[in-house]
Amino acid sequence: MKSIAALQSIVTPWSDGLEPSDAELDAVDWEMPLILADVDLLDAEIAVLDRTPSDLDAQRIRRARRRMLAARRDLINQAIASMPAGAA
Repeated sequence: MKSIAALQSIVTPWSDGLEPSDAELDAVDWEMPLILADVDLLDAEIAVLDRTPSDLDAQRIRRARRRMLAARRDLINQAIASMPAGAA
C-alpha cells in the first residue's frame, strides 16, 4: 500500500507546527478536571443505554452529574478570580 502523503503533498501537507503550543497544553491542563468529570458522566450514561437504569445506575449518574457541575463551577470561579479588577 502506498502512502497518499508521499504521492501528494497537497492532501496532507506536513508542517512543523502540528504540535500544540504551550498555551494550548496549559488550557487543556486547566480544564482537565471538567474533562474527566464529563468522561465519568458519559461512562455512567453509556452503561445504561441498552437497559433500564437500576437505582444504583441512577445514583451513579446523579453523582457524576454533580461532579461535572462542581468542576464547571470551580473553573468558572477560577476564571472570574483571575480577571483583572473591573473587567467583570
